[in-house]
This record gives sequence, C-alpha cells and structure tokens, in this order.
Amino acid sequence: MTKLTPPQDCSSMEEVRAQIDRMDRALVRMLAARAGYIDRAIALKQLNGWPARIPERVEEVVMNARAAAEGEGLDPDLIESLWRQLVEWSIAREARVIREE
Repeated sequence: MTKLTPPQDCSSMEEVRAQIDRMDRALVRMLAARAGYIDRAIALKQLNGWPARIPERVEEVVMNARAAAEGEGLDPDLIESLWRQLVEWSIAREARVIREE
C-alpha cells in the first residue's frame, strides 16, 4: 500500500480526504486480490467435491476478523457485519460456478 500521511499530520480536510481516498483504493485492490483467492478456492473445491458453503470455515473467518478488529481497537460488530456480507458474496460467487444454486 502507498505510504499514507498519519492522521495527526494532516492539516486540512483536503489532505484527510486525499488520504481516505488513497486508502479506499488500496482496500479495493486488496478485495480484488481476495476475490482471486476465492476463484482459486472454487477450483480446489470442485476438484475435491466440496460445497461452496462450509459453515465451520465461515464462522472461523468471521471470528478471525472480529479478533483482528478488537486488536486494532475497531468495533468488532461493524467488522463482523461487513465480513458476513463479504463471505456471503464469496459463497454466492462459488456456488454459481460449482452449480449449487
């Protein structure tokens, strides 16, 4: 990720907004990379005859995100909500290819 100016060093709203925009672009790049791993998971699940949804793994991913949020001082309920949406999107993407829908 491109080096960001620390929040406390931003002296104007324009600078704060520019840093937020920069971070948002980096987050989108990371989510796109994550989608690439989902695509690979699809191929491996097909080879192994596994379903798109593996409930234990869903909960593991969500709890990992909650723990990471807590470690960063971020609201874990917010992160759980976002991650559940992300995971559901990923499972739907997998299910379309694996032909479970």
